[in-house]
Formats: sequence, structure tokens, C-alpha cells
Amino acid sequence: MRFLFVLLSKLPLPMLHAVGWLLGWLSFLLSGRYRRRLLDNVRQGGFSLSVALVSVGEAGKMVAELPRLWLGRPVRVGWEGAAHIEAAQAHGLGVLYLTPHLGCFEITAQALAERFGERMPITVLYRPARQPWMRDLVANARNRPGLHTAPTTLAGVKQLIKALKSGQAVGLLPDQVPPAGQGVWAPFFGRDAYTMTLSARLVHSAKAQPVLIWGERLSWGRGFLVHVRPFDPTRTAPMATDATQAAHQINQAMEALVRECPQQYLWSYARYKNPAGADGADGADAGTAAPTNGR
Repeated sequence: MRFLFVLLSKLPLPMLHAVGWLLGWLSFLLSGRYRRRLLDNVRQGGFSLSVALVSVGEAGKMVAELPRLWLGRPVRVGWEGAAHIEAAQAHGLGVLYLTPHLGCFEITAQALAERFGERMPITVLYRPARQPWMRDLVANARNRPGLHTAPTTLAGVKQLIKALKSGQAVGLLPDQVPPAGQGVWAPFFGRDAYTMTLSARLVHSAKAQPVLIWGERLSWGRGFLVHVRPFDPTRTAPMATDATQAAHQINQAMEALVRECPQQYLWSYARYKNPAGADGADGADAGTAAPTNGR
């Protein structure tokens, strides 16, 4: 498998995206569970069937581009809104980058390390792969100048706090479902989703500046465009200190980013699952989350 990854990393990005599009559609057609979850989540978000169909191919591209991003030559990356990063760094505090499962979230960390890593290295939280060969490959690929990784463990969280307190940057996917006891229920596109509290804890414990960021996958393999937004979901208040209120704010911010390009959101992700041991949302059964009254 490692040899296959190395071989694929030599291919041009347009070819990888074409292969990924096909793989995405094969997964969609062959797996009823995958198909139902993707379509249900798109409907929950209030988007059309056309969005769902485009997202099928985009999900495949996300997987197929990884060998090139991890092991191949650099790809073309553009920026939109980078001035918000300069403004956040001007405070002299750590910066917490928040991005949903939108577009190519792998490229955002690489692009940040390439452009800002010398002044402000970034540490990203990741869940180690189960297969030893994949775990070693990912660790070697993601650890590069200006870019460090931290596992989803207590030691990893301490590493994030230390980085922020020293004025460095941290990257998180706050729409990733946390283990039981490490989240609260908050609405995400009108339905309660178990949402991590780590983002707010990092902001307040390390006095970090939150910034929103996501990487748009350009058509025909032309590269990526990194979009940066200030974290200001209400335009009147900073991130709340109350965990549930902060989770609500963060989910609102993630929704706003997804609406910029819903075709590239990973709708097949089990965002509404109930982690084992977590209390159900409003009495929901395990594996489900009860809809809120908002929609």
C-alpha cells in the first residue's frame, strides 16, 4: 500500500481528481448505508439534490488527492482573506484555526505552514490511523517545516495548549464528533449534534485568537484556494465562556463556511452520531440525535 501511495503521488492532480470522482461514485452506488447518510445529511442541511450529487465526486477527489499532498510535489495554492491572519497575529497571541470537513482540509495546514510557519508554526490535532503502515506514512507526511501534529489524547491536548501559550498556531476540525464526555449537544443545520468543547477551552485557557479557514478544491485539478474568515458569528460578541453557548456559536460559524460551497462538504460524515456512553440529545436513542425545534 505504501508503494501504491508513492506511485500515485507522482500523478498530476487532474488525473488523481478524475480517478477520485469515479471512486466517489462507486462508493455511492455500491454502499446503501453510505448513500443514505449522505442524502439524509444534505436534506438536513436544506440543500438540493444537485448539491448531493456534486458532493459525491468531491468526496472521492478528497481521498484521491492525499498521496500527492502527502508525498508528491507541491500543488498550486491561492489565498483569499489572508489579511485576517495578519490581523490575528498582530495581537501577539496564539491563533486557533477552525475548519469544517469542507473542501481539502489537508491543504490548509500545509499552506499555513508554508506561508506563516517560520513566524508561527502550526500544530494540528489528528486521530492516528489504525494500520501501522498508514500511521507511519501520515506521521512522516504531515510533520514538515512549520507543521507539527498532536494525537487525540490528553498528551496531545497539552501539546496544543503549550503551542498556543507560546504564541504559535493550532488547527482543529470542530465538527468532528468527540468521545463521550468531551462534548455537548448543539444544533448543526437544525439538528442537535454532539459537538466538541475543546475549541472553546483552547481559546479561553490560552487566550487564543480564533480564525475560520477552509481550502476550496478548484475545478480541473487547478489547485486550491484557501479562504480565511474572522471568527465573529454574531458580529457582536466573542466566543462564549459557557460550553454549550460556545458550541452553538462554533456550529453557526461552521454552517456559514459550508454554505459558501456546500458541494465540497463531506456530507457522508456521521456528524449526528451518538458516541458510546454519551447521553442522547433530548432523549435520542444511541446512534441518533433528536432534531431541534429550529427546523
